[in-house]
Amino acid sequence: MNTEQIEILKQRVLDGGHITLEEAQALSETSEKEALYAAADAIRARFSGRVVDMCSIINAKSGRCSEDCKWCSQSRHFKTGVQEYPLISAEEGIKAAQENARHGVKHFSLVTSGRALKPKQIDEACKIFEAIGKETPIKLCASMGLLRTPELQKLKDAGVGRYHCNIETAASHFPSLCTTHTFEEKQRTIREAQALGMKICSGGIFGMGETMAQRIEMAFSLREMNIDSIPINVLNPIEGTPMQGSLPLSDDEILVTIALFRFINPTAHLRFAGGRSLIFHIQEKALAAGVSAALVGDYLTTLGAGVEKDKELFRKLGRAEEA
Repeated sequence: MNTEQIEILKQRVLDGGHITLEEAQALSETSEKEALYAAADAIRARFSGRVVDMCSIINAKSGRCSEDCKWCSQSRHFKTGVQEYPLISAEEGIKAAQENARHGVKHFSLVTSGRALKPKQIDEACKIFEAIGKETPIKLCASMGLLRTPELQKLKDAGVGRYHCNIETAASHFPSLCTTHTFEEKQRTIREAQALGMKICSGGIFGMGETMAQRIEMAFSLREMNIDSIPINVLNPIEGTPMQGSLPLSDDEILVTIALFRFINPTAHLRFAGGRSLIFHIQEKALAAGVSAALVGDYLTTLGAGVEKDKELFRKLGRAEEA
């Protein structure tokens, strides 16, 4: 696909239209990569503006997960040496939320390991969210596994406005990465949360043996589900997991993937997330190829970037943190 054809597709998206699966595949094969990145950035500018949406998370319950997701250090099926602990206290949650609010972060999430929190744990989590809501102005998010409507309703009633449930990869690739739950179960949780009026954060991890065609497949799945926020994770191979030793993606593979996700999901926030330390050297290019949001601070079991350092980068590039 040449520069003129890229411009035609860009204009269609800017006018509110969509690209097809075949057109996305053609874009992925273009030799005019700089033109692709620039076009994706123009789409980002139209629909997301210059503000970078910032969120943060706390690992609120760690380890001993029953699921066998091949990339995850928290699975009890693998020996990774990850720290294990039960659900944090309300005091810990409030302290973390207050610290993030002090740095201007507007969204804060409790993230827990496991297939899904048990009913008693949901009640405990709701108390934490209610306490945070009373003590800080921060918007609340949750990532607590494959919950169903009754549990999701409890979270919403406790002040949670956004639910996170990554689809992780394409439906065609998912069975090779996890056997203890299905892609369809993830979709069910997402749809039930949406039915309650919750916004959704759902993305995946790149570099787990998927093809570019499967990344495009994943992007279209997210578009079909009308996802508001899409975390862009890059695999950080953890020793002890089946994914250890995985070869990293090239810089262009990552940037092309981001640009394609922007073309396919023009109005969603594309969010820097896990594995970001592996792409620090191209994050300015990524921000100019479609990224419009960032998970800041420390991540689950790997180190993230400092919030103030992120804000300095956004300002340097003429972008601003969320006001």
